[in-house]
Amino acid sequence: MIYPDTFEKKTGFDKVRELTKGFCLSEPGKQYVEAMHFMSNMADILLQLNRTEEYRNILLFNKEFPLERFPDIRSVLKKMRVEDAYPEKEEVFELKTVLESARGIYSFFRSENRELYPSLYGLAADIKPYPYIFEQVDRIIDKKGAIKDNASAELRNIRRQAGSLAAEISGRIQSVMKRAQTEGLADKDSSVGVRNGRLVIPVHSSGKRKLKGYIHDESSTGKTTYIEPAEVVEMNNQLRELELAEKREIISILKEFAANIRPYNDELVSLVDVLGKIDFVRAKALFSRDIDAVKPVFRSDPVIIWKKAFHPLLSLSFRKEGRKVVPLDITLDQEQRILVISGPNAGGKSVCLQTVALLQYMIQCGMLVPASENSEFGIFDEIFLDMGDEQSIENDLSTYSSRLINMKFFLKNSGKRSLVLIDEFGSGTEPAAGGAIAESILEQLNRNGVMGVFTTHYANLKHFASSESGILNGAMLFDTGAIQPLFRLETGKPGSSFAFEIARKIGLPEDILQNASKKVGEDYVRFDKHLKDIIRDKYYWDRKRKNIRKVEKRVSEELESYSKELKDIKKERKKIIERAREEADQILSTVNKRIENTIREIRESQAEKNTARAAREKAEELKKWIDSESSSDREISEKLSKAEKREEKLKGFSEEKKKENDNQDKKIEKGDIVKLTDQDITGEVLDISGESILVAFGNMITTVNISRLEKRSEISPSKRAGSGGARTGSLDIRKKRLSFSHEMDVRGMRAEEALRIVDEYINEAIMLGVKTVRILHGKGEGVLRQVIRQHLGTIDLVKKYGDEDIERGGAGVTIVELE
Repeated sequence: MIYPDTFEKKTGFDKVRELTKGFCLSEPGKQYVEAMHFMSNMADILLQLNRTEEYRNILLFNKEFPLERFPDIRSVLKKMRVEDAYPEKEEVFELKTVLESARGIYSFFRSENRELYPSLYGLAADIKPYPYIFEQVDRIIDKKGAIKDNASAELRNIRRQAGSLAAEISGRIQSVMKRAQTEGLADKDSSVGVRNGRLVIPVHSSGKRKLKGYIHDESSTGKTTYIEPAEVVEMNNQLRELELAEKREIISILKEFAANIRPYNDELVSLVDVLGKIDFVRAKALFSRDIDAVKPVFRSDPVIIWKKAFHPLLSLSFRKEGRKVVPLDITLDQEQRILVISGPNAGGKSVCLQTVALLQYMIQCGMLVPASENSEFGIFDEIFLDMGDEQSIENDLSTYSSRLINMKFFLKNSGKRSLVLIDEFGSGTEPAAGGAIAESILEQLNRNGVMGVFTTHYANLKHFASSESGILNGAMLFDTGAIQPLFRLETGKPGSSFAFEIARKIGLPEDILQNASKKVGEDYVRFDKHLKDIIRDKYYWDRKRKNIRKVEKRVSEELESYSKELKDIKKERKKIIERAREEADQILSTVNKRIENTIREIRESQAEKNTARAAREKAEELKKWIDSESSSDREISEKLSKAEKREEKLKGFSEEKKKENDNQDKKIEKGDIVKLTDQDITGEVLDISGESILVAFGNMITTVNISRLEKRSEISPSKRAGSGGARTGSLDIRKKRLSFSHEMDVRGMRAEEALRIVDEYINEAIMLGVKTVRILHGKGEGVLRQVIRQHLGTIDLVKKYGDEDIERGGAGVTIVELE
C-alpha cells in the first residue's frame, strides 16, 4: 500500500517515470513504463531487477542488442481477425519491421548470450523467427514498403501495360507541347504539368480554342489555361482504368496475405507484447546508466542499510551545474527502527527523507538505485508519507488538520512491515501542543513496530528519541565557522537548528537576538550551546581521524608495494641468471656445428678459400671469447647478446652469397627467352624499362610486367648474335614511333570490330612508349563509348581515361593516358 495518492509527485517519481519513458523505442514500451507499480513480492521484484541489470551489462560491455524502433501493430492484427479484412501496405511493412526485430533477438540468444543473460532470455524465450510469415511479407513488400510487381502475375501484367501506356502518353503530349510552342500557343520555356492527376499543357488563355482538348484548370491571373490534349484523353482514360485495376489487384493480394497469416494472429500479438517488455527493460537500464544506479544486496525483511545513496534527480540537476551530491549513509534495522533527524533549515533534512522515500519506492518498482553495491535494501508492504502542505479549501482543511488526518491513517494502518516518513513532524500549530501530540504519535508508532524517518525542530522529540528504545537521533551537520550546512547526516545525536547563528549571519539586529535569547530561557540557550559544542568538537575530531586514516592507509600501501617489488626483483634476478647460464651452455654446445654448416654453405656458393678461412677464424674467436668471459650476472647477459650478434653475422654472410648467386641466375636481360607464368607461351625480350618488359611473342609485340615473366634457360638467336640485333630492334621501334598516329577513329564500327582495333592500337601505343592517345567513337546513344571505356578499365597500363575537352569533341572522344 502506498499513501497518499500524490506520493509519486511528492517524491519526484513522476519525473523518474517520464525520464524513463523518454528512452523507450515503442508505444508498448511506454505503456509498460506507465504501468510500472509498487510491488511487495520478492520474486517479482528480483525478476525485474535481474532483467534490468542484465541489460545494463549489455550496455556496459558495448554489445549490440538487436532491438530497433518498432510500431504498435496490435490494432492492425485486431482488424485482421475479421474475415475478408485486410491491412494497408504500410501496415504490412510495419509488420515486417516487428518480424525483423524478432529474428534479431532470436539470433542474439542462440549464442552464449543465453547463459550470460538468463533473465532476459527467459523473457525472450518464446520469440520465434516466424519464417513462413516473414516469407509471406517479403513476397509482396519490397525494402521501401511498396507492393512488388511480382506479388502476382496479374499485377505484373497490369503494371507492364500501364508503364508502356504512360510512356506513349508522355511522348504524345511532348509532341503536342512542341507544336504548341512552335505555333506560339505556349511559352518556349514552359513544360508539361499535372492537374487532377492528368498530364496537361499550359497554353495562353487567348489561344486556348486553338488547341483541342479538355480544360482542367487555369492560373490565378487567368492568363494561362491548362489543357489535356484531345490526342491523349482516351489514352489517359485507359491509364486510369489500369490504375483502378492495379488497386483492385493489390487489395486482392492483401486479402490473400491476411488470410494466410490469420492463424498466427494471437502469436503475433504476444510477440508485440514481449517486444514491449524488452523495450521497457531497456529504458530502465538506460536510465540507470544515466544516474549510476546498481543492483544492491536485496533482502526479504524490512531493513535499510544504505551506503553512498543519493537522490537521482538532484544528481542529474547538479551534474549540469558541475556540482556533486553529498551521499547519504543511513541504517534502520530491528534494533534502531526510527530515525529522528534534526538540524538547521535548508540543511538537507527534507532531501534526506525524500531520498529514502524515492529509492525505496524505485527498487520495489523493479528499478536499479543510485547507491553502493554493498548497500542492503529490504521489502516493505506499505510506505506512508506526510510531506508538504495538504490544505484544502474545498474540504475545509487547514494545513494542520490535513496532517492530523494523515497521522490518524498511519496509526490505524501501520505495522511491522511499514515504512513511515514524516517531514517537519509536529509543525503547523502551537509548538507546545504540537510537540506533545507529535511525541505521543511517535510513541504509538514505535509500539506498532514501524520503521521510519521523521524530521523535526522540536526539542521534546529529540529528548524522547534519546531515551526511547528503538528510536535514534540524527543530525544534519553544520559548519559553525562558516555558518553553512554540510548536508551530511550524522546518526547517534540530535542536531541544533542554529536559529540564532543563521539569523546573525543574515544580519538581524543583535539587540533583537539578545532579547530573543532572554525570552527563550537560559535552559534552552545552555542546551543548544552544549549541543553546538558537541557538534563542533565531533566534526573537528572526525576530520582528524579521517586524515590519520588516510595517512596510515597510504603508508601501509607504499610499504606493501615496496615489499612486493623487492620480492619480485629477487625472483626475477634468480630467473635471469638461470636462463642466461642455460642459454650460454646451449650456445657453447652448438657453436662448432653451426660454424661447420656456415663454412659448408660458403664452399657450396663457390666463395674463395680465404673467405672460408676468415669465417673459420671469426668463429674460433667467438668460441675463445665466450670461454674467456666471467660468469657474473651482468657479464653473462652481455656475452649472450654479443655471441648471438656474431652468429647472426656469420649466418647472414652465407645467405647473402647464396641470394646473390640466385638473383644473378634469375635476372632478366635484353635478348633472354622468357615465359608467361600464367600461360604456356614463350617469347624474346626486346627492351626493358624498369618493371615493364617489351616482349615479342611470335608476330605479336606487347609490354608485360616483370612479375608475370619467368626466365628460360634457352638463349635467344638475337643474344647469340650479339648486340647488333638489339640495335636493329631499337631502330625499328624508332621508325614505328615516328609513323604512329595519336588518334584512332572507330566511328560507325560494330562493337566487336571496334574493340579489336582499340586493343591492337593501345598495345602498339604501350610498346612505343606513347603517353596519351585519342579514340574517336562519336556520341550517338553512347553504347560504343561505354563498351570501349569498359574495356580500357581492364588494361593494366591504362592510367586513366575520360571525355575530351568540349571544344575538341567532348563526350564523342575518349582521351586515354598510359603509364
